[in-house]
Amino acid sequence: GSATVLAIATLVGMLPQIVIGPFAGALVDRWNRRIIMIVADSTIAVFSLVLAYLFMIGKVEIWHVYIIMAIRATGGAFHFPAMAATTPLMVPNDQLTRINGLNQALQGINTLVAPPVGALLLSALSTEGVLLIDVGTALLAILPLFFIPIPQPQHQAIVQDKQFKPSLWQDVRDALTYIRSIPGFTSIMMMALFLNFLLVPTSSLTPLLVTKHFGKGAIELGLLESAMGFGIITGGIGLSVWGGFNKKIVTSLTGIVGLGLGVTLIGIAPAKAFLLAIIGNTLLGLMLPIANGPIGALMQAIVRPDMQGRVMSLLNSGATAISPLGLLIAGPFSDWLGIRVWFWTGGILCILIALGAFFVPVIMNVESYKEAPAQAATDSA
Repeated sequence: GSATVLAIATLVGMLPQIVIGPFAGALVDRWNRRIIMIVADSTIAVFSLVLAYLFMIGKVEIWHVYIIMAIRATGGAFHFPAMAATTPLMVPNDQLTRINGLNQALQGINTLVAPPVGALLLSALSTEGVLLIDVGTALLAILPLFFIPIPQPQHQAIVQDKQFKPSLWQDVRDALTYIRSIPGFTSIMMMALFLNFLLVPTSSLTPLLVTKHFGKGAIELGLLESAMGFGIITGGIGLSVWGGFNKKIVTSLTGIVGLGLGVTLIGIAPAKAFLLAIIGNTLLGLMLPIANGPIGALMQAIVRPDMQGRVMSLLNSGATAISPLGLLIAGPFSDWLGIRVWFWTGGILCILIALGAFFVPVIMNVESYKEAPAQAATDSA
C-alpha cells in the first residue's frame, strides 16, 4: 500500500529498458536472435519460479521483488528488439502492417482481460500459485522458438572486415548515425517520442478524472478502461484485415489525428456527460493500432536487417525514458490548471502535429528511401 514502494517498483521496471536497452539491441544485431529470445524468456520464467518459491516458504522480502523485477525487465529489454527485428525477416513487406495490427489486437485483449483475470486468480489462488501460472505461460511462449526457422542477418561491419569487431558503444553510435542518414526518419522518431510524452500521462490521470471531475467510482473507471481495450481490439483486427493505405505513414498520421480527437473528447466532456468520455476512450483505443501498427511496420520495412535490433531498442528506450518525464510535468500541470486541460491540450497538439506532418515532404516520402544493396547476407538459424 506504500506509494514509495510502488514508485521504486515502477523505476526498477523502467531502468533496465532505458539503460541496458540500447546495448541489448546491439547484442541482438550480433547474436543469434532465436537463442536470445529463448534465453530471455527462460530467464524470466526461472526467476518467476524463484519468487514463487520465496513466497511458498514465507521468506520473501521487498528487495527480492525489486531484484527479480529488474531481471525480468532486463529479459524484456532483450526479447522486444529480438522479436521486432525478426518479424521483417519472416513477413513480406506488404503484410507487415497487418501483422502489427494483429499484435496490437493481442495487446488490446491483454488490456481488457488481464485485470479481471488477475483479480480472479489472486482471489482464488495464493501469490505463488499465480506466479506458477506465469511460469507456465512463459514456457508455452518459449516452446515454438525451438521449431520455427528464424533467419539471422550478419553484422555488416564484421562481414566487411573479419578482423574488426566494433565495441557495443560503437554499435550504438553507428545506429544513431544510421537513423540520421535516412531522410525523415529522425523526424518520425521525435514525433513518436513527443506523442508518447503527451499521451502516457493520460492513463495515470484517468482515475482522478473519473473521481474528481465526473464524480464516479471504480465501476465507471472499469467501464472507461474496458472501452479502450475494446477499441484497441477492434482497431487491431480492423487494421489486420484492411492493411492500411498504400503509404504506411498516411495510415499512421490518420490514426494520430483520430487518437488526438479521442483524447480531446475525454478532456472536453462535461461532468454530466460521462458517455462522451467513454466514446472518446473507445475512439482513442480504436486509433492506437492505426497509429502504432503502421509506424512499426514502416521502421521494420526501411531499416537494414542488421540494424533492426539497435533501432528498435533506441526507440523503445527513448519512449520508456520520456514517459516518467511526461508524468512529472503532467502532475503539477494538472494540479495548477486542472486535469481536463492536459487531456484536451494533448489531444489538440496530437491533431496539429499529425496534420502538420502531412505537409512535410521528407516525412511523407520516408518510405521511398532505398539504401544501396546491403552486403550482409542472411542465413537460417
